[in-house]
Amino acid sequence: SGLGSGESARCEILDSIMSYKLYYTQALLDSLTVNETSMDATVESRLNYYYGYFGSVEATEAYFGKSAAQMRSEMRQMMIEQSLAQEMQQEIIGTVPEVTPKDVKEYYKSIPKEDLPMIPTQYRFSQIVLYPDVESAEMEVRERLLEFRKRILDGYKFSLLATMYSECESAVRGGELGMASKDVFWPEFSDAAMSLKVGQVSPIIKTPDGFHLIQLIEKDKDKFNARHILLKPRYTAEDQSTAFGRLDSIRNAILADSIAFEQAAKIYSEDPASRTNGGMVANPMTGSSYFEKELLKPADYAVLKDMKVGEISRPIESLDNEGRNGNLIYKIIRLDEVVPAHAATYEQDFNRLIDMAQNHKNRKALNKFLEEKKKTTYIVIDPLFEKCDFKRRGWGE
Repeated sequence: SGLGSGESARCEILDSIMSYKLYYTQALLDSLTVNETSMDATVESRLNYYYGYFGSVEATEAYFGKSAAQMRSEMRQMMIEQSLAQEMQQEIIGTVPEVTPKDVKEYYKSIPKEDLPMIPTQYRFSQIVLYPDVESAEMEVRERLLEFRKRILDGYKFSLLATMYSECESAVRGGELGMASKDVFWPEFSDAAMSLKVGQVSPIIKTPDGFHLIQLIEKDKDKFNARHILLKPRYTAEDQSTAFGRLDSIRNAILADSIAFEQAAKIYSEDPASRTNGGMVANPMTGSSYFEKELLKPADYAVLKDMKVGEISRPIESLDNEGRNGNLIYKIIRLDEVVPAHAATYEQDFNRLIDMAQNHKNRKALNKFLEEKKKTTYIVIDPLFEKCDFKRRGWGE
């Protein structure tokens, strides 16, 4: 069409906006609704993020060139429109039947060989896991925080202790978090903060981030400002040394054929998810035991990529779940299978093709809806976009 990349991108964006507007107007016609209470909480949470990022309400207003009330109104309307448009799309997709094996086969045959998706290298592996001494590490943190709390109650400034010892980035502000909606924080943190009186110090609070002392500065309805001291359990070199020694002994017994890996996993592994499967690791989201690089913990991949099938690694330190505080683990890994990168095949990658075929069917239903709505909707396009080839996109003259 002779358009530059910038102009072409603007055309694509407008095309997307017009499609979204069609979904939105149909949602209104169909009387679809959104949870406005939840929407308002989301808007407030986003505004509070901006206030914290720019330092104040005034600085945020200056940056955007709008009042807080105007930003709130515009953001709320935009989010309502987006939510209703998405709800309309889900309504349409909800009418699409699930694909059958026949559908999947037809979809697979319809894809030109050169366009078949590439499936990255996949790894299947088993593990035997030991956890560090969580109890003693947590006890040490609690004892330190109890000492801090006593010092604060004796008159020592909370903010000074937070600056010196807190492991949160707010330490540079004396632990102060800034006025924000309670929904921004972990529920246990918010509940504790909201239950305090101004100036009062909480007991020790545990969240997935670690252990906290909280001092309330101000609260207003569902918002509060507080300062806190965050400490995270620290595991010692002795923890690692003890765990590695046990894992080495287990590994040597397996290599000497004194015990099978699967049996050792069931007896010694402390990871409940893999232990019951003889150590075999499965993705909790998909149930699949095959992992691409992106789905592996970095420490696990660093070992697996250089292993041979059947080999058992030396003990390594890795992370459990999302790697939050307290999820340090020690393990040995056995590589069970490597599936090299390849173009998708019907037999080998059927489950992945199911999702692709279903998405293809869903897109066809959405495109059909748009084509029908375009014919019955009055659409005016600003002359600013006259170079865009909207006729090719099906928007008419």
